[in-house]
Amino acid sequence: MKLKPVPSNFTLKDHVYEMLRTAITEMNIYDAATDLRLDERNLAEQLGVSRTPLREAVARLERDGLVEVQPRKGVFVQRKSLDDILDMIVAWAALESMAARLACEHATDREIASLRTIAAKYNDELADTRISEYSDDNIRFHQRILEISRCTMLRKMADGLFLHMNAVRVRAMGEGNRVRRSVVDHSEIIEAIEARDADLSERLVREHTMRLHTHVSRTWSNFELAVGAGGAKAS
Repeated sequence: MKLKPVPSNFTLKDHVYEMLRTAITEMNIYDAATDLRLDERNLAEQLGVSRTPLREAVARLERDGLVEVQPRKGVFVQRKSLDDILDMIVAWAALESMAARLACEHATDREIASLRTIAAKYNDELADTRISEYSDDNIRFHQRILEISRCTMLRKMADGLFLHMNAVRVRAMGEGNRVRRSVVDHSEIIEAIEARDADLSERLVREHTMRLHTHVSRTWSNFELAVGAGGAKAS
């Protein structure tokens, strides 16, 4: 994890929390090679702060369920169990499919066009060779559907799932031929929303996310990753 020093004009405890949360979001936490242990001394040095605001931020992240403090071992970013991951995907499918329905009813033409702007970068034969770039834009695409739904509560509920859904998608995107399939799905979803077909948009988004559910269920069946150097398993 790499962090930048905290500017002096921010409230430390809140900003340190946001910096750590953003850094955790950018980690590939479901890659078995990722070290999930957070070294407090190293983090404090990178941020240029004392241990006090750092520990306050860690305590808040623990309440959010993003990290786990293990006595005598340290602080670890949380991984979810396979069952929890599958449940999160189902919940995301429900939230985003409703967001797609609402987008048909409430989004402006310009807002809907922003989905095509994101997706248009990958309408070529080389899309599946740009997995890292596509993975980032894939997340933006799904977040944008939630944004243009105009439903604040849906977005807040989805935010609670975002960190782990992001990490799951990052890992899954490099498996099989999922980039090409995702590009096709996104195109069909955009066309349905542009046509203001709420029923079709809702169904396509739900099916798209549930294909991720099927993929994870089938290919992550032996999913078991150590939390970090301490060797404890994720809850």
